[in-house]
Amino acid sequence: MAERPLVSPPVTYRAVLGTRHVLRLLAGTLTGRMPSGMVAVSLVLWVTRSGGSLATASTLAAIYGLTASVTQPVKGRLMDRHGQTRVSAPAAIVSSSSLLALPVIGPGGSTWLIGAAVALAGLSAPPLESGLRSLWPSVVTDPGQRKVIQALDTGAQGLMYVAGPLLATWLATTFGADAALTAASALVLVGTATVLTSAPSRTWRPHREEAVESARPAKRHRLVSGGMVLLCMGLAALGVSLGGLGVWAAATAETNQAAWLTGVLPAAFSTGSFLGGLLFARLARRAAPATQLSCTAALFTVGWLALLTQPGPHAAIVTAALPGLFLTMVITCGFETIDALAPASRTTEAYSWLILAVGTGQAAGTVLAGTLADHLLGLSALPAAGAAIATTVFALSRPALGPAAGRAGTAAPPPHRVPATADRTPALPESPAEPFMPIRHSITGEITTTAYNAAARRILLQDGFEETPVCACRAAEAGTERAHGPARQPASCSSPATPCAWTESSVGR
Repeated sequence: MAERPLVSPPVTYRAVLGTRHVLRLLAGTLTGRMPSGMVAVSLVLWVTRSGGSLATASTLAAIYGLTASVTQPVKGRLMDRHGQTRVSAPAAIVSSSSLLALPVIGPGGSTWLIGAAVALAGLSAPPLESGLRSLWPSVVTDPGQRKVIQALDTGAQGLMYVAGPLLATWLATTFGADAALTAASALVLVGTATVLTSAPSRTWRPHREEAVESARPAKRHRLVSGGMVLLCMGLAALGVSLGGLGVWAAATAETNQAAWLTGVLPAAFSTGSFLGGLLFARLARRAAPATQLSCTAALFTVGWLALLTQPGPHAAIVTAALPGLFLTMVITCGFETIDALAPASRTTEAYSWLILAVGTGQAAGTVLAGTLADHLLGLSALPAAGAAIATTVFALSRPALGPAAGRAGTAAPPPHRVPATADRTPALPESPAEPFMPIRHSITGEITTTAYNAAARRILLQDGFEETPVCACRAAEAGTERAHGPARQPASCSSPATPCAWTESSVGR
């Protein structure tokens, strides 16, 4: 009687959000990163309401944003080496103290002192977003659920740029601009403490390479590669679109004599991004991350074309939300592409480079949009142009961004299994004259000891598996073959004095 194939139950938001630690980590990260959406508005109100110039306020806001972005890879690398607590805890204390120092100095204080405090607050901003990405594999172990939570994570991050400015404006209007800066200072501490005191963060340890891996070529552990450079170039072009949005919103508000559009249009874009994340999380995605990245970037480009119609006030809201629907999709695919490119020991740093690339492009887009402020048609075309460049880069660099199939998303490759038939041919030659190299997946720790021919071995090596050069083991006895799961010491090892490269699993490390 034929057995019915097992059907995986559908992934629901309730199941994902009900997973232990998920809500706490999401809430803590969003709270700790809320100042990213608050500080710029708070500084503008803090300076201008005391009689300072808008140019000075804008410069301070730019300093904070630039310093917070530039130092992300450095903090990510430190986190990969020393863990989350040792990096984020002191960073949060310094950043919070620097923001708290601004009301003490006062807007009329030394410009250099104020600038130094703002720069220090940005330089020491804790890397919560990249840190959270590193935690998801240990918190959500099911590949399907992990795709959902990563899409939700990316979409929710955009909401802080809606809630942050609104909260800062309300606090500054009700209690004064000092209150807005003080609240931002408190949120950094509260959010970071919420994340760092959770069990996943406290028990997370940097990925340590096994001793045998030190014998491999160093380039296997290098982060910089052609694919990584091309990915960051494309994401920087994508950031140009985001940088032009704010200036386009202000110009559209001025043209339609509707000042309220200045805040509503970016909010509509962020809302569309969140809704797009909800939709993307439920899609069954089977293509490789590089393919998904190219397709979603193309949709993102098409979404911006509606701006060229120069819509009226109400139509502009829908127009702004349309490209936002695809932003979360592109960024999520970017993170998944990094999973396929970056060494396991440097994932947090790799995520930080993605954040830096988008932030740098966003700053450049704002500058370019400023030069086009008097030409509404050119300003409307800027976001689409940036997205089109990104799409072109992603499409042309697909071969360098990862394998064409087999590693969609963050799911581990399916384990190699040999059908359990009574009359199958033995997978290994009975003659022990020629030992073979066992193959292990570099991320999941999955071990396969089947004797492959050269073509099959080449395919596996391209798909993330790697040979263990130190221990030439032979599965000479029954029961040594492993499909997946914790690896065991083989029945016969050529060098008992040399530790076997796969005697303990790296899964979950």
